[in-house]
Amino acid sequence: MEYVTRADEQVPVLGLGTWQMDEETTYRSVQTALELGYRHIDTAQLYENESAVGRAITDSPVDREEVFLTTKVAPTHRTVGEIVRSTERSVEKLGVDTVDLLLIHWPHPLAELGKVIAGLNETVAQGLTRHIGVSNFDVERLDRARTLSSVPIFTNQVLFHPWWPQRELLEYCQKNNVILTAYSPLANGWAVDDDLLSQVGATYDKTGPQTALRWTTQHKDVMTIPQSGSRDHLAENIDIFDFKLTAEDHDRITRPSYLKTGLAQMNGMF
Repeated sequence: MEYVTRADEQVPVLGLGTWQMDEETTYRSVQTALELGYRHIDTAQLYENESAVGRAITDSPVDREEVFLTTKVAPTHRTVGEIVRSTERSVEKLGVDTVDLLLIHWPHPLAELGKVIAGLNETVAQGLTRHIGVSNFDVERLDRARTLSSVPIFTNQVLFHPWWPQRELLEYCQKNNVILTAYSPLANGWAVDDDLLSQVGATYDKTGPQTALRWTTQHKDVMTIPQSGSRDHLAENIDIFDFKLTAEDHDRITRPSYLKTGLAQMNGMF
């Protein structure tokens, strides 16, 4: 495993995301991931599986202190009180004293950013989380959040993969000591069947998805949270730290212009 460091905290660059997982699948996947060596788990209030994540960690022989645990506040919680109370419920569901990282899940269009950041700061003051961050923030909003917060912004969790490399945002994060957390690093499945990823991966005896994940984790100050309910895929995803892409292969894989010709229209999410 490799790690990124922020605020004297070492975090595994590869974790398990639990988006779109029901409770049974979540419990099984987290248990399997911990068994395979994962020590970074990501959930959210909106996923409605925090209880399953908490039970899986509790039932695992892995000590809680070894697991970096992230959850996210639903964007509908827009006041300090709402954010604190919802985090109290999350901590209770997770069965922990505190989470390691708490994010606001999305910038709500009617939310006052100052109040949201104040709410996140208050969760630190009350010991509900050790670190705070944001998700789906662009450069301008991230810069404002950093200015408003008395607590360092640990990360910005955003879509990030070879077809959506977010160069401006990545550069800002790297210059300002903010980790970029990549969700959907396999581009909603596009990396599985992509011919170029498969061709490049074959030269390293790796699959296309492994190649895409290595592309992500080779970026400075980037960590990622691929989602999987399959034991085989979980094992494959974590088996990426015995090779490195050359600069040439890395550049070949990065194809933002390709996005405009099909990926955006098919996924309808960018």
